[in-house]
Amino acid sequence: MTSNATRQHTPMMAQYLKIKREHPDVLLFYRMGDFYELFFDDAKRAAELLDITLTARGQSAGNPIPMAGVPYHSVESYLARLVRLGVSVAICEQIGDPATSKGPVERKVVRIVTPGTLHDEALLDARRDNLLVALCCHPKPRTHEPQWGIAWLEVASGRFGALEVDGDGEMLAELQRLSPAELLVPESLTLPESIDGMPGLRHMSDWHFDHDTAHRLVCDQLKVNALDGFGAGHFVHGVCAAGALLNYARDTQRAALPHVNALEIEQRNDAVVIDAASRRNLEIDTNLSGTADNTLASVLDSTLTAMGARKLRRWLNRPLRQQQQVHARQQAVQRLIDSDLLTELSTPMKQIGDVERILARVALRSARPRDLARLRDALVALPEVAALLKPIPDGSLLDTLRKHIIAYPQLQDTLTRAIIDTPPAVIRDGGVIKEGFDKELDELRDLHEHAGDYLVRLETRERERTGLSNLKVGYNRVHGYFIELPRSQAQSAPVEYIRRQTLKNAERFIIPELKEFEDKVLSARARALAREKLLYEELLDTLNAYLNLLSATGQALASLDVLMSFAERAIALDMTCPTLSTAPGIDIRDGRHPVVEHVSSHPFVPNDLRFDDTLRMHVITGPNMGGKSTFMRQNALIVLMAYTGSFVPASHAIIGPIDRIFTRIGSSDDLAGGRSTFMVEMTETANILHNATEYSLVLMDEIGRGTSTFDGLSLAWASAEALAQRRAFTLFATHYFEMTALEQQITGVGNLHLTATEHDEGIAFMHRVEPGPASQSYGLQVAQLAGVPRSVIERARFRLAQLESGSGLPAATTTAMHVQEPTPQQNDLFTAEPHPAVIALTELDVDDLTPRQALDALYALKARL
Repeated sequence: MTSNATRQHTPMMAQYLKIKREHPDVLLFYRMGDFYELFFDDAKRAAELLDITLTARGQSAGNPIPMAGVPYHSVESYLARLVRLGVSVAICEQIGDPATSKGPVERKVVRIVTPGTLHDEALLDARRDNLLVALCCHPKPRTHEPQWGIAWLEVASGRFGALEVDGDGEMLAELQRLSPAELLVPESLTLPESIDGMPGLRHMSDWHFDHDTAHRLVCDQLKVNALDGFGAGHFVHGVCAAGALLNYARDTQRAALPHVNALEIEQRNDAVVIDAASRRNLEIDTNLSGTADNTLASVLDSTLTAMGARKLRRWLNRPLRQQQQVHARQQAVQRLIDSDLLTELSTPMKQIGDVERILARVALRSARPRDLARLRDALVALPEVAALLKPIPDGSLLDTLRKHIIAYPQLQDTLTRAIIDTPPAVIRDGGVIKEGFDKELDELRDLHEHAGDYLVRLETRERERTGLSNLKVGYNRVHGYFIELPRSQAQSAPVEYIRRQTLKNAERFIIPELKEFEDKVLSARARALAREKLLYEELLDTLNAYLNLLSATGQALASLDVLMSFAERAIALDMTCPTLSTAPGIDIRDGRHPVVEHVSSHPFVPNDLRFDDTLRMHVITGPNMGGKSTFMRQNALIVLMAYTGSFVPASHAIIGPIDRIFTRIGSSDDLAGGRSTFMVEMTETANILHNATEYSLVLMDEIGRGTSTFDGLSLAWASAEALAQRRAFTLFATHYFEMTALEQQITGVGNLHLTATEHDEGIAFMHRVEPGPASQSYGLQVAQLAGVPRSVIERARFRLAQLESGSGLPAATTTAMHVQEPTPQQNDLFTAEPHPAVIALTELDVDDLTPRQALDALYALKARL
């Protein structure tokens, strides 16, 4: 819109266009009375996204101006829908007084709502983090390998952290873990294809990531001169990303962020590394369909608070390598199980709301009355929680948490006296502050609510004092309050009565007391509301003075809630405390898949797994649907759970040091990235082969099935050899029975198989893992179970017999499998000897046989088969 065109608009529309020019990339919600209005292209876009009516207001260049709007009292529901679509919104409020404004009421943008900076309760998933994440990247001086700085901030709780990683793979793994709602990157940064164009991606000018500017901004936020105290003295790229985050968050919130008062520095090697593909395959908190159903987190989450649920997911997504920290968690869980603490703590913990997010809204001055009521209830419960934890021995994790879970009697008393038991949703219409908290507010409310009682008392008193029995006290909108006397008694009015109005048969008077009452009562409602809002703001000031202490209490309560959830689940799901060993190896007895067992209506068949320094790989064979993938995943999940401090679904578990968990399970393609299923499989395999160590747990399922038989078998064989050389703890599931020969050829390799039995041409899966290779794969039986037509199954049986005899490969197939000229190495390894009947058949001279001889030969061959 040109400046000339702007001057042609009404003052109100000119004001709108000026504000819109400052926020061109977001929808502008422009407050007009009881509505937020949108104009021009914003209106068209909002009408389409929100399914609201598109109207028009005024004209621009002779054309109607498109307009759409939403009611202010239900704006949260519309914002929630827009945020879920990844759309940001600028909230423009009236800040001037309409009664005194000349021209349009002054307005300004008070906040920009973006997917990564939400803190309104109605817009958030209470049990999941909502992170704003920033990335920056610089090549290493010698190797030129990309070194990534990653920072995250949750405005809704104040959590602020950073880390640095090397290489695109590690960066993608961390992004998968953090699952950002919004991602900030420099404009000049070239991103991997997998995240370029992702929802919530926002490019920012490179200067936002300047190190000196970022360092100064982070120090200013944390009120320090240097970042060494947070462990970030050597950080460069992580600080660049953290500074960009803070700048963006401050700009969108249009406010300081007082609840962001610490920087958490993560070291990559402090946690068990789980790459992005492995995280998806293990379905830790999101299943392969993208929902939270039937995930590890859904099974283990019996937390009593939303902040506990969020911390549980963080712990599961970042299992720790430091066994001492994990052991402290295990001891806490065991103490909760062995004592009555779990039951006793449950009652007060249920009274504690989402303290973390409530405090964030307090800090941002957006807390609502019900937030303060929930905080009050939490403060009431704190003394009981602290008292129950008091007997815990010094030095334990529960004792450490207890030191932060302290009572705040003065603050509790203030909120108890200030906030009514069940306050309204907003402070806008008052009715929040409890009677008796403030004398002035009580008087104003009394004036407004009991004005009639006062007038009755005044009338009675004045009749008795003056002796004028016909005296009346009244009110009208023109003259206000008055004392009325009939004309016959008007001459007897006391000297302090001041004549206000003369009527035909009466005189009306005013007295100083009534005039003062009139001044008070006519403005009492507005003054009471203003007084109540002032008192509410003072309550927020009081709470902000306790912000750091209360934040530490909230974090401690969240950790306690997770430990209680681990304890409750250990009891309910019959789980055992694993032993963390410093010696390499894994020994799991009667292991069970926590999710499959939880959702299955049939008894789960437990199985054992053993790795040690002399046995590093198991080649697993058996039928489709026999349970190979379940067995593999359950052991990975048991290891993961053990290193979060949780008990595990097994009768016994000893687990040595683990640095990484890799999974190559399942098949999927990446059509957008131009990668086939086999290409995805090989990419994930390459990542494992490059990064697995002797402390890694590797799950490999059906490597090589996406290509020809010999190519696939060769790749699987070579991959298994490479993992065996790296001495990684490996579960290698395959349908290539030739792979079972590895046990005799490579030290440290063993065979396992899943059992099944045949009956009436069908199959029964036993789901039992036993030593040794499987006898067959039962593929045709599984196909029959899947409903493949019987004629196809019978034809497949016939072809299978031909293939196994070596006589059933057509020429074209033989060519496709690259076996036109036999390779002795492959024949020795893979090819079975021909059946004697086949040899006899090849020796027959069919042309010289009589019909009778041919029939006899056929019977003889059949008998040999």
